[in-house]
Amino acid sequence: MPAVVPPVRPITLAEIEAARGRIAGTCVRTPLVRLELGAGFPDIRLKLENLQPTNAYKLRGAVNAVAMLSDADRDKGVWTISAGNAGQGVAYAARKAGVACTVVAIETAPASKLDRMRALGASLVLVSYEGAWKALGDRAYPGVEGTFIHPFDDDNFIAGHATMGLEILEDAPDAVAVICGVGGGGLITGVGSAVKAIKPGIKLWAAEPETASPLSHSLAAGSARTFPEWRASFVDGAGGQSVFPRMYQRMTPLVDGSIVVTLDQTRRAMRLMAETARIVAEGAGCLPLAAALTGEAGPIDLGGPIVCVVSGGNIDMTTFCDIMAATAN
Repeated sequence: MPAVVPPVRPITLAEIEAARGRIAGTCVRTPLVRLELGAGFPDIRLKLENLQPTNAYKLRGAVNAVAMLSDADRDKGVWTISAGNAGQGVAYAARKAGVACTVVAIETAPASKLDRMRALGASLVLVSYEGAWKALGDRAYPGVEGTFIHPFDDDNFIAGHATMGLEILEDAPDAVAVICGVGGGGLITGVGSAVKAIKPGIKLWAAEPETASPLSHSLAAGSARTFPEWRASFVDGAGGQSVFPRMYQRMTPLVDGSIVVTLDQTRRAMRLMAETARIVAEGAGCLPLAAALTGEAGPIDLGGPIVCVVSGGNIDMTTFCDIMAATAN
């Protein structure tokens, strides 16, 4: 039976600042670096969340969410649902807090992500993508007990992610746009909650793969929708089968639009990052760069930089090498 959850509400700057204090001893203040592409390209800055201890931004939200649990909830152990990055984040935060952790993990997730969750002490329950997506809505899975930490629709999780937005505007106060990949929507809601509160005129763009772009579909329809042509790809950390209605409520006051990119554009962005800046990023982490290079976020001279959030670097090296080989020409 689906759990009863509090109504959707904005995440405040006070919550975000408090979260920054909680996560400071565990999460890295990641660098914001300029991608040197030369003439004819926009001024692009990369927020390197692939440099977090778990190689993904999800650690920010997980550490804050675990820190906010009562002693009674911690004693029950925690569990979450994940294709890999949220599971690693919750497992890492739980291990540091001395709390048992279970992850209902998507069985088709990259082996490297599954192995890392186990190495961090999580017990895994492998399920289908459809089963995991249903469990996200129900906030329950048969046989799994403990305190549930939702991997994106959770105020404390989102407040943790929002600390990234504070850092972005501290390091690039002249930024005119921020682009985030979208899966469940927690990342863009968090970053948007911070940057829009501080600089209301800044543009916030979602980036989605053509194979899984339910936010673009939903924005066009004016309500949360399922994406009918969904299919799995190497972009496993972003793009869902649908937009949850609660997350649509969270995102729409903040997001200026969604830029849909092809898988080929994403592969080429992955190669460009690797060749130009020696950055290894997973597919979801390359969506924002691919989106920035389409020109849909604005003309080359916007009057300030476009910040692309490199959300993670958890990709099987065999897959990464295959993509590098495929894009060599």
